[in-house]
This record gives sequence, C-alpha cells and structure tokens, in this order.
Amino acid sequence: MTFLHAFLVFLHILGAAAIFGGWLANFKTPTVNVWQWYGSIAQLVTGLLLVGLAEMQNAELNHIKIAVKLLLAIGVFVAALLGRKKIKNGLPVPTGLAHGTGGTALIAIAVAVLWV
Repeated sequence: MTFLHAFLVFLHILGAAAIFGGWLANFKTPTVNVWQWYGSIAQLVTGLLLVGLAEMQNAELNHIKIAVKLLLAIGVFVAALLGRKKIKNGLPVPTGLAHGTGGTALIAIAVAVLWV
C-alpha cells in the first residue's frame, strides 16, 4: 500500500505541474493546452483514489478540506474541458477561461499545502 500511495501522490503532483506549468507557459497568449486537460483528469482521478485509499486505511481525514479540493478540481476540470472544446471547434479560448484553469489550479495547490 505504501508504494501505491507514493505512486498516486507522484501522479497527482505531475497533474498539478501539467496544469500550472501549461498556464505559465501560455500566460501571454492564454489558451488551454492538451497537457492542462490531461493534468485536470489526473488531478481529479488521483485525488479521489488517494482519499479512497486513506479511507480504507481508516486515516483521520479533514473532510471539509477534501470537499473544497474536490470542488476546485471539478472547476479546473470543467474549465479545461470547455477550453479544449473551444479549440476543437476552431474557436479561440477566452482569456478568462484560460486563466481560470490555471488560477483555480494554483488555488487548489495553495489549499493543499497551506491548509494544515
């Protein structure tokens, strides 16, 4: 179980890096790139798996923090989904949507690290 937990944390961090790094890389010409989309999926799935794993081990969890993180993860996922749909339809990604994807991910990272 220790390896599984470590591997899920690794994938979770990679997902956050993909979203946040993609946002910073395209900051002057905002868009939602494919890695931000994949990162949002990774964040949502690995986050849920990490909570499930912790629940199976009867760990003490802060369910309010988890709920806040879940809402933020869903927000990033939806923003990335809408951005990718715009790109697939040949439309420009609105600046607010592109910055909303990265900015919400930044807030989620801050909540994860700073909420003790």
